[in-house]
Amino acid sequence: MKFFRSIYFGNRFFIAIGLCIAGFILSYLLPVLFPIVKTSLLLLISVTIVDGLMLWGGNQSVALERIVPERLSNGDENAITLRVQNHFKFAIHLSIIDEIPTQFQKRDFIIQLSLSPAKKQEITYTLRPVKRGEYHFGNTQLFIQSSLKLLTRRIEVPGNRTVPVYPSFIQMRKFELLAISNQLVNTGIKRVRKIGHNLEFELIKKYVPGDDARTVNWKAFARRGELMVNHYQDERSQQIYSLIDKGRLMQMPFEGMSLLDYAINASLVISNIAIKKSDKAGLITFQNKVGTIVQAGRVSNQIAGILQALYNQKTAYREPDFSTLFSTVRKTISQRSLLLLFTNFETLQGLNRQLRYLRKLAQYHLVVVIFFENTELKKLIEDSQTDLPTLFYQSVAEKLNYEKRLIVKELHKNGIHSILSRPQDLTVNTINKYLELKARSLI
Repeated sequence: MKFFRSIYFGNRFFIAIGLCIAGFILSYLLPVLFPIVKTSLLLLISVTIVDGLMLWGGNQSVALERIVPERLSNGDENAITLRVQNHFKFAIHLSIIDEIPTQFQKRDFIIQLSLSPAKKQEITYTLRPVKRGEYHFGNTQLFIQSSLKLLTRRIEVPGNRTVPVYPSFIQMRKFELLAISNQLVNTGIKRVRKIGHNLEFELIKKYVPGDDARTVNWKAFARRGELMVNHYQDERSQQIYSLIDKGRLMQMPFEGMSLLDYAINASLVISNIAIKKSDKAGLITFQNKVGTIVQAGRVSNQIAGILQALYNQKTAYREPDFSTLFSTVRKTISQRSLLLLFTNFETLQGLNRQLRYLRKLAQYHLVVVIFFENTELKKLIEDSQTDLPTLFYQSVAEKLNYEKRLIVKELHKNGIHSILSRPQDLTVNTINKYLELKARSLI
């Protein structure tokens, strides 16, 4: 029974059978053709048997191994590798159907290739998940044909595996490497001029050309007879908290991924950058009530803890409660800290309902409200059509877009920093703001 489930007839076989049937019909009109048609049918049967013996004879087969990362990165292209080796003693034509997770909704995923005898080949394809969670890979189906292409042998390679999709650790590593090599400016990160000095003294060292003359230590110069300068370091161990709103408005999609997932990816990156800059990173998530709290720190496993906490975030599509957030922050965070609040306001009225809590937070901490441009509205505004319905929708879009700018002004008027960002620019804009605030010694 297993054999019959593994056998398929190729297109050439059906074409040949069709020609034979047509030949038999025609031979009734021209009997002289009957011996030719009969011989052709016998030849087809013989060649089909030979094709079957080639594909099923002996222990020859095709080996396949699927290589999947231990975890996938949300919003990024993740490489999946298939290693194939032909153990037949003849060249084969191979069709591979890999049962990728249903979340990708790819119904026509098929890879076709030809392999010489004993040849190995690696095929790499990419998958871009847009939601966190568990993704299940099924088995891999192989459809093998010889050069005759009359029969097709089907082989099922077991490959059931569940892989978690985490927040974008690929993006995190990319910015980490750029930060270490001082190449952040290549990704759009602004080079911010350091304003003044902070007062965290580190050591006295010999003067070298290029040192700031204002830091010369004249007392040390008098004692040693050579120029000495005071060396200062950036003030360290500041607390950076990412406050993530998981409410209803954060579920708006952009390029398949929700605003919440963009915020989660950006908060992971900024937490890692902060730790690399010797600051402490923490996390608070909330909607109608506060969810996860990760106390700020920069211990060796801090990022791993934040990554795991972000992976587990789910939403109940409730309205966010900023009063509960304020009371939790007051109880949890005693030291003045930088609070990066990832949320979304669509109207000025929506901001005004929460503004008093934001003002209270700003009394004790440095608050940056990070919210999103509606890129779909911009597309509508830029639409060149001039019919009446389009003009009506454009006027409404212009009003909503203007309200976003009013929200920025209102926050600034109340002494609250803000970032109005496109979803795809969120990470870069957040890093820029963090570096700017550090350069201005506001944290």
